[in-house]
Amino acid sequence: MNNSALTESSFGILPVHKTVNCTSFHLVAMLRRKTRIETIGHAGTLDPFAAGVMVMLIGRPYTRLSNQFLSADKQYRATIQLGQTTDTFDIDGRILNRSDHIPSLSDLEQALVSFQGECLQIPPMFSAKKIGGQKLYDLARKGKTIDRKPVPVRLCTTLIHYAYPLIEIDIACSKGTYIRTLAHDLGAMLGCGAFLSALTRTRSGTFTLSDCIAQESLKDPSFNITPFLRKAIC
Repeated sequence: MNNSALTESSFGILPVHKTVNCTSFHLVAMLRRKTRIETIGHAGTLDPFAAGVMVMLIGRPYTRLSNQFLSADKQYRATIQLGQTTDTFDIDGRILNRSDHIPSLSDLEQALVSFQGECLQIPPMFSAKKIGGQKLYDLARKGKTIDRKPVPVRLCTTLIHYAYPLIEIDIACSKGTYIRTLAHDLGAMLGCGAFLSALTRTRSGTFTLSDCIAQESLKDPSFNITPFLRKAIC
């Protein structure tokens, strides 16, 4: 692909397998350098510690479709660590509490029943959600906590493996679900505390990991993304 030619063939939807320790912004920057197209967005961010499907939208005709993709259901493989809580509800946070309580498999299976179907979830303070024009994480970093209204979400959780202190679960969910909140709430229900220690997005809408190109391939100047671009009616 001629990177200097901003043709319609350079525009499209590109599913990328984001790696751990890469920000969503960095992924956008990599694509801007490769395509020389400034208007690039994505259909849902992932935290730096998380990996998996990022649906990248290249070119204004596709970034205009972002809401359509953002509204799509997602699916994740999550690892939850029991026995500790953190202020961010995930592995990047500061440890707040510890517990020696070890839930049984039966306890865990019973607790997971509460995370099926339509549920109410309170957005975490460490999130980009805005209340009163302020992003919650900006307030959280100042040590402030404000009331947040519960938000309805739809969940389908499947236990994959449990060997204390780690739980591995598969989660199919609706837009706006916070997996780290699920981890925190599950730990509270089990009476031992928990935080999200690893996360992979395995599906975003209709795009799965098998549809993605590797993030590392974007660093190769000779790699042509054109055959991997998906087109949509704009």
